Amino acid sequence: MDVTHPPSTGLVYLCDAADVPHDEGLRVRHAELPEAVAVFRDEDGQFRALADLCSHGEASLAEGWVEGGYVECPLHFSRFDLKTGSPCSLPAMTPVNAYPVTAVDGKLYLDHSE
Repeated sequence: MDVTHPPSTGLVYLCDAADVPHDEGLRVRHAELPEAVAVFRDEDGQFRALADLCSHGEASLAEGWVEGGYVECPLHFSRFDLKTGSPCSLPAMTPVNAYPVTAVDGKLYLDHSE
């Protein structure tokens, strides 16, 4: 999904909450973000965003499997914490960027003002 809406006050529109599957991610590209992000819904129903590319094999994390607060890369099966982006299993050893997500009226925004 490519999004070109202009940002306001550091919040960038990602997608509607209903667009995010329960067991996988949604890849979003936005001109105002430095990289594509993968948007996830964790087991508690919270929305999370990570840099989309695995730090080990450059596979799309949005195409990975989500379970227990982690996403598993579809290429070499490294797992990343959805809250922090930290790798939790080899072969990945470098974290991916984690971004705060804000939900407002069923729409998801990423705050990249920092």
